[in-house]
Amino acid sequence: MAVVRPNPWLLAARLRTLPASISPVIVGTALALREDRFDPLIFVATLAAAILLQVGANYANDVFDYLKGADRIRHGPMRATQSGLLTPRQMLLGTAVVFGLAASIGVYLALIGGWPILLIGALSIICAVAYTAGPFPLAYRGLGDLFAFLFFGVVAVMGAYFLQSGQFTSVSFIVSLPNALFATAIIVVNNLRDLDADCEAGKRTLAVRIGDHATRIEYTLMLVGAYLVPLILRVGGTVQGWAWLLPWASAPIALILTRDLWRTPRSPALNPILARTARLNLIFSILFAVGLVLE
Repeated sequence: MAVVRPNPWLLAARLRTLPASISPVIVGTALALREDRFDPLIFVATLAAAILLQVGANYANDVFDYLKGADRIRHGPMRATQSGLLTPRQMLLGTAVVFGLAASIGVYLALIGGWPILLIGALSIICAVAYTAGPFPLAYRGLGDLFAFLFFGVVAVMGAYFLQSGQFTSVSFIVSLPNALFATAIIVVNNLRDLDADCEAGKRTLAVRIGDHATRIEYTLMLVGAYLVPLILRVGGTVQGWAWLLPWASAPIALILTRDLWRTPRSPALNPILARTARLNLIFSILFAVGLVLE
């Protein structure tokens, strides 16, 4: 029987984590649609740019973790560079191409949104590369969680909203928090799984710094915080009626995920929990977006 080799580019793209880039665009656009501001072409371009930025970040992470020796012991899914499916040169070239495509779409978006979008795009690419590369790699200094919170949550949602509405608002910041917390939760699972290997490789993630138990608490708090945001919006009077309850329909999934995380030892068995957390992020975001539009 012939052995089916995985497509190395799709493998390195980590498709199961892409809801982290799709979800904030959906939420930010829904907030603008709630205010009768929506351009479908801007939405498609924003979504494409967000996905390309995450794929580029994943490619960069694949090759730079390999070059730094952090992939000697793998508990997560196969890496394209570490497994020899792609050479470091090929992966670096692929990273440059993907970021180039994101930047080309970013030019169109910058023409619409002006210098704030140009700045967001430039910082996103710089930080995506600096996540594992350069003299001060963010992930190796315990800053990966903060990077995910900011760029896959606050910046992504507020940027998507700004492109449709032309403004940044306090409401768009509050609405961005669930995505920020879910994106952080995805990183938390990843770092919990790799805690031992990262410690051995000198990769001082937040999980390495605070330990197993505190990392599991962090994950729990991220999910709890995400579900509190719709309640905060309701209490604050930003939303009325019943629509704020829609995201809570996904709460049973969150409870099961949290239970499974606490029961699962540090091992490859955490990989499905990472993928399920990304799916929950998307489910919550769609329900949240629908609630914002219908409210």
